Amino acid sequence: MAGKFITFEGGDGSGKTTQVLRLAKMLREYGFDVVTTREPGGTPGADAIRHVVLSGAARDFGPNIEAVLFAAARADHLDKVIRPALEEGAIVICDRFHDSTRVYQAATKDLDLAFLDRLETATLDGVAPDLTIILDVPAELGYERAKARRSEAEADRFESDALDVHAERRERFLAIAEDEPDRCVVIDGRGEEEEIAEDIVAALEDRLGLKPEDEKAERASETVSG
Repeated sequence: MAGKFITFEGGDGSGKTTQVLRLAKMLREYGFDVVTTREPGGTPGADAIRHVVLSGAARDFGPNIEAVLFAAARADHLDKVIRPALEEGAIVICDRFHDSTRVYQAATKDLDLAFLDRLETATLDGVAPDLTIILDVPAELGYERAKARRSEAEADRFESDALDVHAERRERFLAIAEDEPDRCVVIDGRGEEEEIAEDIVAALEDRLGLKPEDEKAERASETVSG
């Protein structure tokens, strides 16, 4: 596919959404065609499944069925948003993708991991991120950030888990990064927003060869010469 697929991962309160929006804004200013999206969700059908899962309504069906629901949402998302955008040459930036399913669902002790692997393979059908940014913060910090962010709102299905579960998820994200270093970059999410954004841009330049300033200069030159 002609485009680039970038995913952001990390625990609750790691700052993913802020950095997704910031990166997308910067890339658009430099002339790139950018599509931002999220999981679970991204399409009307996937958003409906998101509500079912995050509300906890699917918990009683067991972890395998919950994983199937995530897969159904992802399949719809891929078919209607991600694949078409990549085929048009866009940069697709997704707030969470298949790594989050690996981390959040695999932490469920009763889940059949072989089943989860087969489900992932069938759902992705050859589509994989070109780069995954994992924003890493201590579980305690992420927990407090998430709590402050939602204010008086009720915690969702995963935010309401105990702190030790959040800590386990952090370790699982780091383990994925260690297993797939060519795809994943771990960035310290404890710093200032601007510093984190600079680290992300550096990762794009290093891993994907995307240099926003060069792109802007080239487009400006083409406009003048035209």
